[in-house]
Amino acid sequence: MRKEYPIYKGLQKPLVYKGFKGKYVYWALATVISGVMLGGLTSAILGIMAGAFTMAIIFCGGIFYTSQEQRKGLHNKNKEQGYFVHQTNLNGYGKKKNI
Repeated sequence: MRKEYPIYKGLQKPLVYKGFKGKYVYWALATVISGVMLGGLTSAILGIMAGAFTMAIIFCGGIFYTSQEQRKGLHNKNKEQGYFVHQTNLNGYGKKKNI
C-alpha cells in the first residue's frame, strides 16, 4: 500500500524584513556588508574618521537606492516610450516543404 504525505510549499509570499521585500532584503544586506568591509579597509589605510565617513556614505546611499528601487515593485519592467514596429513574415506560414 502506498502512503502519500502532504508537502509544505510555504506561504508563497515574498520575504519581508524591516520594510524590505523579496530581493531587496538581499540588496540591503549586501549594502550593509559592503559598507562595513569598505569602511574597515578605508579605516585601516587612511584613518578612523575617513573609514567612518565612507561607511556612513555607503550605508545611506545604498539603503536610499534600495528603497527607491523597491518603490518600482518586485517585478519592475522597462518602461520604453515610443512607437515600435515589429516585422511580420507570414510568407510560407502553414505550408509544408517538399523533401
